[in-house]
Order: sequence, then structure tokens, then C-alpha cells
Amino acid sequence: MQTEELRKGPLEGITVLDFSRVLAGPYCTMVLADLGARVIKIEKFGTGDDTRAFGPFVDGESAYFMCFNRGKESIVLDIKSPRDRELLERLLNEADVVVENFRPGVMDRLGYGAERLAKTHPHIIYASVSGFGHSGPFSDLPGYDMVVQAMGGIMSLTGWPDGPPSRVGTSFGDLGAALFATVGILAALYKRTQNAQGARVDIGMLDCQAALMETALARYDAEGKIPTRTGDSHPSLAPFESFAAKDGRIVIAAGNDTLFILMADALGAPELALHPLFATNDLRCRNRPAMAAAIEVVTKTQNIQHWIDKLNEAGVPCSPINTIDKLFDHPQLLARNMIIKVRSGENGRAVRTAGNPIRMSGYRTNNVVDPIEAPKLNQHREQILHEFMASRDAYVSSVDEDS
Repeated sequence: MQTEELRKGPLEGITVLDFSRVLAGPYCTMVLADLGARVIKIEKFGTGDDTRAFGPFVDGESAYFMCFNRGKESIVLDIKSPRDRELLERLLNEADVVVENFRPGVMDRLGYGAERLAKTHPHIIYASVSGFGHSGPFSDLPGYDMVVQAMGGIMSLTGWPDGPPSRVGTSFGDLGAALFATVGILAALYKRTQNAQGARVDIGMLDCQAALMETALARYDAEGKIPTRTGDSHPSLAPFESFAAKDGRIVIAAGNDTLFILMADALGAPELALHPLFATNDLRCRNRPAMAAAIEVVTKTQNIQHWIDKLNEAGVPCSPINTIDKLFDHPQLLARNMIIKVRSGENGRAVRTAGNPIRMSGYRTNNVVDPIEAPKLNQHREQILHEFMASRDAYVSSVDEDS
């Protein structure tokens, strides 16, 4: 019935002007594009987005750039140039959302800051992502992912107790900020349906790190003890960590007393559930080394897959510790169409990456057959000129008249 409609996302009809670069902003606008928004990426002359120079490269094109800029259009604009400012004004007239992740003040100096656009284009949702937001004593400081991971505390909790603090294996600071920015934009778009007014969305990466610290802040406030690194175990649940098997390590997450009893039975060691030191979750947390040693006496006798089968049959959450290559053939990810292909332009070689994880009734899931294009630098300039300036000749004429 609605085959063509089902190809579109719920944000169809929303236009996003994306001034952002590197990761936090582009990841946010990638999610918006995945959900059906039209995203026009505004890039700088010469190099474009910094990540176009980041490896790995496929046929000379950055796979890093492809992953986070799929499904977008690219145009190079010099917003100090009168002719490009005219085009940008027309783009702003039609845009619903502006996203930027410059340091505070950069967009203001260019003449396109949030305060100015609130007056001239009050319908626009203006989203800024920066290291520390647009207020507070650190607002002017540069903030990269590594900086906010350190400052926000997550590094102090990552790693093993006898080792140094460690960076989280992905850009946790950038990605967290990107997703909070997406939530803020969607909330502002919803509010606009009620009052026809745009809004300012101000995202600080450090704020987002604090918000993602789970219970670490509350634990310190309640107990007066600074949380520290616990390796791969959970500070409040046990067993909730990895254990040695014959051929590697297996994660077992028996997060309550019932699951612990089921785990003990599945391991063929029901006596574990009767041990006085392991009777409750609190006791297991306090006696974690003894508990882990008792479990590993059993798990070391068989291979990982043996225990995976036994534990899954009993309904106990568990997993092998997969390396990244295993994800491409993971039956659950494949069943959910989570592995997609992206390529640069129309003819570039495709690379595989993760697709949109949001499933919504009435809309199609990821297309796993046809690669999604990430734009080459300035690829859509002529198309955008014809659409927003009537024709390139008219655009050039208007520039000549202005000069």
C-alpha cells in the first residue's frame, strides 16, 4: 500500500543545515538523516570536514568520514563572501534546524550565531555542541573527547584497579553529546508544533559526561568513598563480570538472587547458591574475590560455547567477549539489518558499518543491499544552487549586481 512512504523516515520534510565537523555534530546529524531529515552539510574550502583526512582510507576516501556523514548533501560555502552569504540566507529561510560544534563565539563572529538567527529566523532550532557549553568559566576552553573523558570522571572508573586510568574504547564523550543534542533537537521540534517558535539547544560535552556517570556521583555522596576502577565487574551487582573458561573468557550477568540460583544450577554447582557468603547480592559484592574464584573452578572445566548453551537454556544473561570482526556475522545483528554499507559518491567502494538502531512501526528498516552515499566535497553545489537560487546564472547575476 504505502511502499514509497515506508521508505521515508519520520523526519521527512525537516531540513538541517549542518555546520559541524569531526564527530559530535556529524553523529547527531547522521541520526537525524537516518530518521529521514534532509541534511545539508556546510563545509569549508579546500579540505572540508577535518575527518576527510582521517584514516582508514578506501580508494583514497576516508571511511571515518563516510560512516558519520552518510545520507547527507555537501556544499562548500565561504560565508565571508557576499554571494555565498546570499545563498546561505536562502538556505536558512527553508531550514528547520542548524547544528554547529564550533567553540563559543565563532558563529557569532561569522554573523550566524544563535541570537542573530533567533531574531531573523525565529522558526529555526539552533543546536550547539561544544566542550563545555556556552556558559560557565570553562566555556571558552577547547574540549576534545579525551579531555572530557578525563575531566568528567569516566577515565577514573575505566580499567583495572592496579592499572592506570583508561580511555573508554570509543569516543564516549563525543557520542554522548551527539545523542543528547539529538534528543534536544527533537524536543524542540515537537515544541515548535505547538508554538511555531524555534529554540536554542546548548550542549556541553562535560555536562553529558556527568549525566552518563550512572550512580557514581550518588554512590560517593551516599557512602563518602570515591568510586574507583573495578575492571570488568559492576560495583553494585555480582556476579556481573567475566570468568575464565577453557578457551577464553565468558561474561555472566546474574544481576539478582534468582538469576544466581539459576546460574549455579546451569553450571552444575548448586552448592554455590547455598554458600553463606553468596546468599544475597550484597554479600556477593562484599565477597567478590571468593565468589569469582568459586565460579571459575567450574567454568575453567569447559569451553565458552558449552557454558553459553547451558546458561542461555537456563535464562541467565551471558556472552562471549566478541572481537569486532564477529559483529559482521552476528545472527542477531543480521536479523535486525544492523550491518549496512556506505560509500563515497556514486561509484566508491562500499565499506560496512553499523546502521540506524531505531525501529519504528510504519517505516522501513535499514537497507542492507544498496550502499548509502556519503558526499564528496561540494558534490551537491550545483543542485543546491538550482534549487535555492533558481539557476546558477541568476545566482551569478545577483552577485554581479551586488558588487
